[in-house]
Amino acid sequence: MNYKYAIVLGIVVFSNFQAEAKAASTSMLGTANNFGVLAASTVTNTGPSLITESLGVSTGSSATGFSPGSVTGTIFTSDTVAAQAQADNATAYNFLAGLSSNVNLTGKDLGGLTLTPGVYSFSSSAQLTGKLTLNNQGDPNALFVFQIGSTLTTASNSSIVTTNGDVPNVFFQVGSSATLGTGTQFLGNILALTSITLATGANIKCGRALAQNGIVTMDTNKVSSACDTKPQKVAVVPELAVIPEPDSLLGVLGSGIVGLLFAFRKRFRIS
Repeated sequence: MNYKYAIVLGIVVFSNFQAEAKAASTSMLGTANNFGVLAASTVTNTGPSLITESLGVSTGSSATGFSPGSVTGTIFTSDTVAAQAQADNATAYNFLAGLSSNVNLTGKDLGGLTLTPGVYSFSSSAQLTGKLTLNNQGDPNALFVFQIGSTLTTASNSSIVTTNGDVPNVFFQVGSSATLGTGTQFLGNILALTSITLATGANIKCGRALAQNGIVTMDTNKVSSACDTKPQKVAVVPELAVIPEPDSLLGVLGSGIVGLLFAFRKRFRIS
C-alpha cells in the first residue's frame, strides 16, 4: 500500500466523519428543542392537555393546570435549564428574523396556498383560514420559514398539511403574539416574541410553542414534537446554520489516524 494513498484516505475518512458528526449534533433551536412549550412569565392550562417533551418557564415560575394537563418530559420553572432554553429560543428567533425573504405574502391568507421550501414574509399580521399545504418536494430536511411582523392568527378548524413526506423544519417567527383558533391542526414551531394562545382543541403536531417574553395559554390541546412515526430533530441547514468547531472526540480521532499512518510509514520504511 502506497503511503501517500494511505494519508489521503485517512484525511478523507476523517473529513467525512467530521461533517456527519457536526450535522448530527447541531440544532437550530439549541436546548429549546427539548421543550414542547416554553414561556417567560407563566403557562396556564385548562382541561386534559398533553405536552410531548418538557415544559419551561423563565424568568417566571408559574405553570398551572398540570394536572389535569400532563407533560411527558419535565417541568422546569425559574431555573438554569429553562433560562438556557429561553436564551437559545431568542437566538433562534433572531436568526430566523434575519434571513432574506424569498416571497412577500403580505395581505394574503395562508389558507388555500401550496408552498415549497423557502422563506416567506409578512410585513404585519398573518392569517390562516382553511388549509395550508407544505410540499417538501421529497426533501426530508426541507426548510420553511414564515417571518411575521406582528400577529399570527388561525381561524377555527384551520390546518397545515404536508405532501411528499414529513416536514419537521417549519418555523413561524412571530413579531408579537400568536393565536390558534378552536380546533386548529397546526404544524411547525411557533417562536413568538410575546405570547401564544391555543384555543380549545387546537393542536400542534411536529412543533413547539415558544413564547419569549409573555405567556402560553392552553385549553385541551396537544403539543407534539413527533413527525408522523419519527421524532422531530430540527435538522441543520448547512447554508444557514452556524457550524461549531469539532469537539474533542473528533480531535482525538484525527490525531489517532495521523499517528497510525506515521507508525505505518516507520514500520515498513515507505517513502
